[in-house]
Amino acid sequence: MAKSLVVVESPAKAKTINKYLGRDYKVIASMGHIRDLPKSKLGVDVDDDFAEEYVSLDSRKKVIKELKDAAKDATDIYVATDPDREREAIGWHLIQELKGKKRKFHRLTFNEITKKAVQEALNHPRAIDVKMVAAQRARRVLDRLVGYKISPLLWDKVRCGLSAGRVQSVALKLICDREREIEKFVPEEYWHVFARLAGPQPPEFDARLFKKDGETIKVGNEAESKAILERLERAQWTVSSVVTKERKRNAAPPFITSKLQQTSRFPVKKTMMLAQQLYEGGIEIPGLTGGLITYMRTDSVRVADEAVVAVREYIKGAFGDDYVPDKPNVYKTKADAQDAHEAIRPTSLEHDPETVKAYLTQDQYSLYRLIWNRFVGSQMPPATFDETTVDITAADLLFRVKGTVPKFAGWMATYGLTPGETEQKDGNAAGTPGGGDAADDDDAVSGVLPPLAEGDRLELKALRPEQKFTQPPPRFSEATLVKELEENGIGRPSTYASIIGVLQDREYVNKTEGRFKPSALGLMITDLLTKSFDDIIDVEYTRSLEEDLDKIEEGKTDYVKTLTAFYKKFKKDLARAGKEMIDLKKGIEIGEACDKCGMPMLKRVGKFGPFIACSGYPECTNTREVETQEPEPEGGEEEIEPCENCGKPMALKRGRFGPFLACSGYPECKTTRKLIANKTGGLTAAKRDQVLDELCPRCNANLVVKQGRFGEFTACTRYPECKYVKHKTTGVICPKDGDKGGEVVERKSKRGKSFFGCSNYPDCDFVLWNRPILETCPKCAAPYLVEKTTKKHGRQILCNNEECDYARSEELPETAA
Repeated sequence: MAKSLVVVESPAKAKTINKYLGRDYKVIASMGHIRDLPKSKLGVDVDDDFAEEYVSLDSRKKVIKELKDAAKDATDIYVATDPDREREAIGWHLIQELKGKKRKFHRLTFNEITKKAVQEALNHPRAIDVKMVAAQRARRVLDRLVGYKISPLLWDKVRCGLSAGRVQSVALKLICDREREIEKFVPEEYWHVFARLAGPQPPEFDARLFKKDGETIKVGNEAESKAILERLERAQWTVSSVVTKERKRNAAPPFITSKLQQTSRFPVKKTMMLAQQLYEGGIEIPGLTGGLITYMRTDSVRVADEAVVAVREYIKGAFGDDYVPDKPNVYKTKADAQDAHEAIRPTSLEHDPETVKAYLTQDQYSLYRLIWNRFVGSQMPPATFDETTVDITAADLLFRVKGTVPKFAGWMATYGLTPGETEQKDGNAAGTPGGGDAADDDDAVSGVLPPLAEGDRLELKALRPEQKFTQPPPRFSEATLVKELEENGIGRPSTYASIIGVLQDREYVNKTEGRFKPSALGLMITDLLTKSFDDIIDVEYTRSLEEDLDKIEEGKTDYVKTLTAFYKKFKKDLARAGKEMIDLKKGIEIGEACDKCGMPMLKRVGKFGPFIACSGYPECTNTREVETQEPEPEGGEEEIEPCENCGKPMALKRGRFGPFLACSGYPECKTTRKLIANKTGGLTAAKRDQVLDELCPRCNANLVVKQGRFGEFTACTRYPECKYVKHKTTGVICPKDGDKGGEVVERKSKRGKSFFGCSNYPDCDFVLWNRPILETCPKCAAPYLVEKTTKKHGRQILCNNEECDYARSEELPETAA
């Protein structure tokens, strides 16, 4: 009997689903996309209704052969790719590749990888949603038209290797616009005035100046603050009003993709990778045969009825009846959400984070706990507290202070918080999910106030003025950039990680202290695109395109109509840009003469970004860096030690791997020094090479201490003629090359990971990943043991002999615990 074929995307998902299905089914992974537009050409016929030319991916040829071999005898093929627009298109491509006369194709969709969900999908298969596929095809063609039409223009006008993207360029513009806001920002001075006061009963508390003669007061400078202090020193302090109100903080809805990306403490790409692992069910957990969470690409806060019932039962058992609302909490999904899937939630309330912690990595556990707490809290009542506002008069001035008293923890209980706490748990501020009233940021807030009543006289203990300055808008972090993209309807949550990755790979932005700063190249590309393609990188226009794609999926418009409307204007803009875009390869005059030959200096773009060069090249090779605001070496440039070889000043330069120091006497002197990150987030000049009295054992030259990518190391001064590097020894004789003096030493891989190999490398290729210990195996007499530390077993001492099973457990050293 022929087996039915089930095609999923990943091996982990295939392994999990295979457990649910009987021997009549064969489950195979497609490893994602198997077809795409060709890399070598546009692959879209703009004159024939934007017909696409799809080709099989070279990297998937082996997988395609396995799929076709498995499909030969199958009469029913079930496409079970993930349930979203892009994966619907992957399913469509699979059908195009595997179609045959006697084969029937079915589409299976499920929001969670559990036996019940998979069986339910098998009982109710459907056809491929061609409207959803058309929307994804349109997105792919739009991206291809923009990328393959504008990028060559940048290669021609700026330099090779650059790229533009329909969504990528908009994201870059947001970052550049924010940077220019910061550059234009002029700080304004203002002052706060605090009074330390004591009432009839302790404790003392701080109140802040709020109004003068009934109007909100703004203290603009030190002179004004001093005048206020003088007036207050002789004033009487009296409580003019005490108002207590009950406040509520509502729980937030369960996570959608973008909110998870914003809330997680991980980069967007890692967040999605971890969520995929939790979803696919590849983690071996006793009693669990599926995934821990539902599908992680969703923009809906909807939750299945059975999940609501289950979580309410869980809350009742874990927290008590008071923590279960009379009716389930219902959250409104935003109007433009696709609403194809539930919110991100645990698949079962039987597997709480602490129960499965031992089977997860620390990062998997952290993300799972975050999803768990958010979902459980979403079905709990509001946190409530009494907020007391006290107004205090002194002369014609009014001071204000607020205090809160917790009454009921509500949803905060799942985070282990009370209503008055604001600590961060799981990378999520406890107050962040709250949707109710909160204290005004401009009011002084005291955690605990003494009993106070209207008319009480207060004693002034101290006055404290504080100088403040208005702050510019902050640069975007990954989380805030995702939030900005989401709020503006740019892209989809599933694309945010790749957008951010491309901006960094192209060196259009740099990440400094976790925030994005556009490079000089990024700013220049944005300016060029803004001038030539104002709509392509316009937020509103890009949002409208996203809405058009949604309309294709809804059947309100079609593929050809949407692409025709887009390409009509884009074609004109492209032709105009080809004629009018500034040619940076030729250079732009900056109104400055070369100090060596008198020819005009030009601004050009090279391999490492913009630079200034003489127009007399190649006769005159005078160049210099474009002035940028790179992080300066700690202590300031004027304190950098001069070149150790010629004595000339060292200058800050930027190369392929970032900023570095180079001798200003270049090209006569080619001395360079690395810049390494310091604890404050700035850069510190690496130490000079330190020549030692110790001699190289290979060539008898002096050894030198140098600063490398992964820290200090000791090597021969005759490098590259002699490539000897001194490594930290383990004391273990190399079992393969010991007769030639080889010993096992600690080395570093290209990625900086420690491993252990023979000191006679490359003549000897002996290698270990685990640290060897100079101790004879008590069971087989092997000359050494190895140390291995795992999450499950802790630190173990093992025999490296495969035929010997000797092992013992040992406590971790205190420094590693």
